[in-house]
Amino acid sequence: MERLFEFVVNHYILVSIFVALLLALFFVENRRGGKKVSAQQAVNLINRDEAVVVDIRDRKEFNEGRITGSIHIPLNAIKDRAGELKKHQAKTVIVVDKMGQHAAMAVKQLNAEGYDNVVRLSGGIGDWKASNLPLVKK
Repeated sequence: MERLFEFVVNHYILVSIFVALLLALFFVENRRGGKKVSAQQAVNLINRDEAVVVDIRDRKEFNEGRITGSIHIPLNAIKDRAGELKKHQAKTVIVVDKMGQHAAMAVKQLNAEGYDNVVRLSGGIGDWKASNLPLVKK
């Protein structure tokens, strides 16, 4: 630890650049994917604001368990099938994937299609299950 402090003091310009780049990366990654909501916030949006849930997982994973009332649009078809959500354009759209890794891409595509109020479920269905929230099977 003593050597780390010595390195920081001796190379403060390098350390400053590293910290600035790290903060810039963090900021860009957070902005790229849109706003994140927790599982509990998603429940509140669904119950209070009648938010629409769009599940972007593949058909097999979707059939294993999904959030009640969710619309299934696979990630690779989101651009082509975005028109299916036109009737819900005034509502909040919550994008859900398996672990929260690919939802940012879908949010970006939906924003490009003109949907302004799009958020992603932080942690995806994995976080939903971890919060002991119900899933329905088909």
